[in-house]
Amino acid sequence: MLGRLLILGLSVLPRHSLSRAAGWLATRPIPVPLRAPVHRSYSRVFGARPEEAELSLDEYPTLNAFFTRSLRAGCRPVAAGGIVSPVDGTVGASGVVESDTLVQAKGRDYSLAALLGDRALAERFDGGTYATLYLSPKDYHRIHVPLTGAVTAATYVPGDLWPVNAAAVAGVADLFAVNERIVIELHGERGGLLAVVPVGATMVGMTRLVFDDLHTNARRREVQRRRYEPPVPVEAGAELGHFEFGSTVVLVCSPDAGSLEPPATGASVRMGERIGSTPAPGEPAAG
Repeated sequence: MLGRLLILGLSVLPRHSLSRAAGWLATRPIPVPLRAPVHRSYSRVFGARPEEAELSLDEYPTLNAFFTRSLRAGCRPVAAGGIVSPVDGTVGASGVVESDTLVQAKGRDYSLAALLGDRALAERFDGGTYATLYLSPKDYHRIHVPLTGAVTAATYVPGDLWPVNAAAVAGVADLFAVNERIVIELHGERGGLLAVVPVGATMVGMTRLVFDDLHTNARRREVQRRRYEPPVPVEAGAELGHFEFGSTVVLVCSPDAGSLEPPATGASVRMGERIGSTPAPGEPAAG
């Protein structure tokens, strides 16, 4: 009931302005003596782990700096081979792409073509696999590369900014395909294609990339497509971008790139944990 009331209340509020305001507040400087207490209080309320942070708490000048913190070296070992989780988060859904359909929640499906904003691109994933990974406010907020290869394109798709928590996932139709998002096309070094889709949400100031200035919650409300010539080489575990608060990443894997095999729905994953397999060298593509 509380979740439904939240969705109803947000339906009449200016969600983009509200999220930009939250982003602005999160970038206001905190006096040095208050930094550690503020970040420690945030961690206590949401369950974050400040002991994993790269810096001491008084070295983060704003809440946003703490939200987007790097971790201490060695905190997230990257599994060798296969596809690794790009984020710390919770598995929201996973399965096989069938007839352009992904599962959002029990009883709710949505269109992959609508998510990607490109029907021809969506057709390349038919028979492939997908996984939805939700980041809560307690989680580490950086996004990493799930598979060694090269980024060939990124597209900003404007949209709404509904929350992406469990209540919204269950209650808002086509949530991930109506919220604004960035679609990153990643070609694996052994062939095949992954789509990495960071999805914006209410109170997420922006989602940013490290290799381009594309970001969500932009004032320029139109599709922005980028093609990279030459492609941007990336290694599994390298940084791809970050959320300025929590949100969701949808991963979609073409059959010839491998197979996503995350833990069961509701299970936690950590960045660098193996969540999928790739073809062995010389192995024929699936399909």
